[in-house]
Amino acid sequence: MATTAFALWVASAIVPGMTIQGTFTLLAAALLLGFVNAVVRPLVLLLTLPFTILTLGLFILVVNAGMLALVAALLDGFTLSGFGAALLGSIVVSLVGWAVSWTIGPTGRFEVMVIQRG
Repeated sequence: MATTAFALWVASAIVPGMTIQGTFTLLAAALLLGFVNAVVRPLVLLLTLPFTILTLGLFILVVNAGMLALVAALLDGFTLSGFGAALLGSIVVSLVGWAVSWTIGPTGRFEVMVIQRG
């Protein structure tokens, strides 16, 4: 949840048309986005599988934007100005979440690789 909250915060800072008002709304959006991605997104991906195959996977970007727009529609302090903001916001959230997860690693801690010579 912390990773998603950080990613949403970064996205709201750099994506024009995406605003999140307050820390509580940010945390609620992160929690709700996690729930939507775990429950609703797999069903939508299954239903839109022909479009996804036809577009060589690019339709998943539209699905991700839709999930972010759904979260924005359910929360009062989270607004998106349109589809472009939802699309760009979902891309930023995905990239930041990936980068943070890659940095932290599977153990949940920052990992440092030490190379000893000799």
